[in-house]
Amino acid sequence: MIKVLLAEDQGMMRGALALLLGLEEDFEVVGQVSTGDRIVPTAREVRPDVAVLDIEMPGRSGLDAAADLHAELPDCKILIVTTFGRPGYLRRAMEAGASGFLVKDGPVEDLARAIRRVLAGERVVDPELATAALSAGPNPLTSRERDVLTAAVDGSTIADIAGRLHLSESTVRNYLSAAIGKTGARNRIEAVRAARHNGWL
Repeated sequence: MIKVLLAEDQGMMRGALALLLGLEEDFEVVGQVSTGDRIVPTAREVRPDVAVLDIEMPGRSGLDAAADLHAELPDCKILIVTTFGRPGYLRRAMEAGASGFLVKDGPVEDLARAIRRVLAGERVVDPELATAALSAGPNPLTSRERDVLTAAVDGSTIADIAGRLHLSESTVRNYLSAAIGKTGARNRIEAVRAARHNGWL
């Protein structure tokens, strides 16, 4: 049996996937989580062969959890399945150790086939997204620039961001200015929008 862990924050979607995968004769869904911070602890408990992870989850991003999961349980294959087919997400998923990346609008048969393929050692990537990722190039933002932009998402002031990230206000301004320049934006709101669109945050 192929042991599968499902990480999906939408209960109905998670239940439907578990039900559909459970109909496959060679699959057993051994764990289901609704928050990103439960992915690694649950995987430690149930020892899945394949972890199917959403990206945007409460508690922690599926991409961040994927990197830790890959480090702690290297034999567990990681398949990212997301609504957001952004080139930057694909690149980050591969850097985090994922073996596959699918967009959710495909048929469930594709998911079952992808799980078997990554378990067999293949890499499975949505072809259109792979092409887009190659043409988009690497993420130009440093990790600190990403942190500052992420903190700016909710409209926080420079002082708020500085306090939250334990940086000086001038350092925050420098990081924001660099991020605005690298994204080709006119201000931080546009920079956040561009970075999100490309999957850089």
